Amino acid sequence: MRQHLSLTAVIVRDYNEAIAFFVGKLGFELREDTRLDEEKRWVVVAPPGSTESAILLAKAGNPGQAKAIGNQSGGRVFLFLATDDFNRDYEAFRERGVKFLEEPRREPYGTVAVFEDLYGNRWDLIERT
Repeated sequence: MRQHLSLTAVIVRDYNEAIAFFVGKLGFELREDTRLDEEKRWVVVAPPGSTESAILLAKAGNPGQAKAIGNQSGGRVFLFLATDDFNRDYEAFRERGVKFLEEPRREPYGTVAVFEDLYGNRWDLIERT
């Protein structure tokens, strides 16, 4: 048996502003943008080169979901973006205005720095050793 996580939903306030961040600032690819009805779209973005995992940008549909925007993990790092060149991506993200919460650091598992997405969800940018 072989399994993998294919999509992780990130709750967003607005599809277009989320696409602008993920594609424009993080350099993700827009894989799908399909209108489902007047309010809902199926919007999938993924890091370049990613073949098995992506993010579903899910617009909040009620007040409870809206309260979770930017705090889907209770303030902990929520998502981990692995890279093959930490310095390249760290500098590119900073140049595009991505907010890092710390300076890069070396850990036994690799080089890492925490950044926030446009809503405040915390991410690790990480190059594993």
